Amino acid sequence: MKQIYLIHEHHPRLLLFFAGWGADETPFKTYRPTDSDYMLCYDYRTLDFDASLLTEYTDIRVVGWSMGVWAATRIMSSFSLPVSRRIAINGTPFPIDETCGIPPAIFQGTLDGLTDVSLHKFLRRMCADSAAFKAFLQRTPRRPLEELREELAAIAARYAALPPCEAVWDLGVVGTADRIIPPANQVQAWQKLGVPVCQTADAHYQEALFHRYLQDVWTND
Repeated sequence: MKQIYLIHEHHPRLLLFFAGWGADETPFKTYRPTDSDYMLCYDYRTLDFDASLLTEYTDIRVVGWSMGVWAATRIMSSFSLPVSRRIAINGTPFPIDETCGIPPAIFQGTLDGLTDVSLHKFLRRMCADSAAFKAFLQRTPRRPLEELREELAAIAARYAALPPCEAVWDLGVVGTADRIIPPANQVQAWQKLGVPVCQTADAHYQEALFHRYLQDVWTND
């Protein structure tokens, strides 16, 4: 797992953001939570996490998006961190699941058929419309296809091999226009865990969601 500071000004508070599969810092580096450092986690080919980087913080706010919700769940259950709030966006702790995540056949089909063309289609499905997709293409992650294939395979292997873990989430944000992880499955996952749900009209990737939960929520806090 890669851990990158996007803001490191030695505030006592940290926004710890776990991005989705295939991500890097490119789409997320413009957000500015007030009076807070900001760390991005991505690339889940391993779940190695350096918690020693976080010892300076007295208050950590965790946001997970897509596959990052699963990764954050694993990390929060493995380390004792001073986490005060946890928000999951368009993802669940059960990333490959018939009723609480991405159905296994769809996940496997994405992995088996991953090409530059299929990735382009996947990214288009993440966005609400052609205008949003065009804007996203200006800030798409810059990672090689083979790396993304390795990451997807590693997620599948670890999810199958590791026992379930518990991490308390305070809110599950579900975009009803999500075409990557079925919204009904997301709602069912959070209901199963007893986590409050906030449903929005957003797609899987929606700038308004990130602007709110990577910046505005903490700015107004």
